[in-house]
Amino acid sequence: MRVLISSIGSRGDVQPILALALELRTLGHEPRLCVAPNFEEWVESFGVACVPIGPDLKKLTTGSKPFKVSPEQRRQFAAYAVHSQFPVLTEAARGCDLLVAGGALQFATRSIAESLHIPYVFAAYCPVSLPSPHHPPPRMDKHYSQRLPALFNRVLWRRDERSWNQLFGAALNEERTKVGLASVESVRHHIFTDRPWLAADSALAPSPSTPGLQVVQTGAWFLPDNTALPHELQNFLANGDAPIYFGFGSMRAEEQTSRVLIDAARALKRRAIISQGWGNLALIDEAADCISVGDVNHEKLFTRVAAVVHHGGAGTTTTAARAGSPQVIVPHVYDQFYWAHRVHKLGIGAAGPARGRMSVTPLVSALQESLRPEVTERAQALARRMERNGARIAAQRLVSEFGTGH
Repeated sequence: MRVLISSIGSRGDVQPILALALELRTLGHEPRLCVAPNFEEWVESFGVACVPIGPDLKKLTTGSKPFKVSPEQRRQFAAYAVHSQFPVLTEAARGCDLLVAGGALQFATRSIAESLHIPYVFAAYCPVSLPSPHHPPPRMDKHYSQRLPALFNRVLWRRDERSWNQLFGAALNEERTKVGLASVESVRHHIFTDRPWLAADSALAPSPSTPGLQVVQTGAWFLPDNTALPHELQNFLANGDAPIYFGFGSMRAEEQTSRVLIDAARALKRRAIISQGWGNLALIDEAADCISVGDVNHEKLFTRVAAVVHHGGAGTTTTAARAGSPQVIVPHVYDQFYWAHRVHKLGIGAAGPARGRMSVTPLVSALQESLRPEVTERAQALARRMERNGARIAAQRLVSEFGTGH
């Protein structure tokens, strides 16, 4: 079975589908990935065929100020995103037996599957991405409280559906007309389908009951990583108490961010590991209580730190949870506020100050809460309950449902 798996986003979006691809290959099938050009070389290093799609994401996240666009620019970008996906994905999908779309920005994938008569599966990485009266929709430009009543959430999801249609509907239906397909009334429902898959751990992020949706929850899709930690980092870990890890992945970083993080660690008399990330976080001095790292094995590192302070991406949150490490989430955008809420609700960490309001005092307060022994105990107990083979479960289910002869 030849499977095209597409995801348009940062490494947190790409790593899960690469994990799924490797599991499919182990089962004797032929996966192919469509991802942002930033990750083409990395994907191909695993021997998986890769087709680049979309813009250079790192260039879009460069800088210390939030990326702002006018309503007209947003409409133009939305139309471009839809129109540019169709030719790339159409060519990549030829000869495939199944199309899997990871994440919400898959405007073209289902239409291409329909036009080529190929089965299609949509997979979300976080429950909050799926419509439900139990939570509000995630947004890139604002966030809603996770404690709103069901009535409010229903209203917000209806508004969200209208927003999808206004931004992407005309371009999507124009492309569908070109290949002889009927127009769709709801862009979001068209992409998500009635039976979305959920690549998230049920102990950490259970799927809410949603009328009209039959959610298939497999567990998070994790890429095994046997890479050793750099010698300098291993020496740092061995020569002192467990440090605090700080890292914001592909998020932008303000100029004072590194100082705030290091000052917070020092206020608690803790050492610090600063992950550079796409925000290029750097050390503020040459003191021996801090170290700067690039891309390292989080799975190994997080078991050796006192706490993990991060942006709240689905992958980082799940990795820290699997390691049994307390967390402080400093949410920036979209589903990160949901993950901060879940960490706080489960008692395995704290929701820290949101980006733009981060300063030493509230960060220290959140860390003090997370570093309590009972929080560590709950984090370790949760880790023992988490599913470790989500990608394998998903691959086996895909083969069972869509493989030759089914």
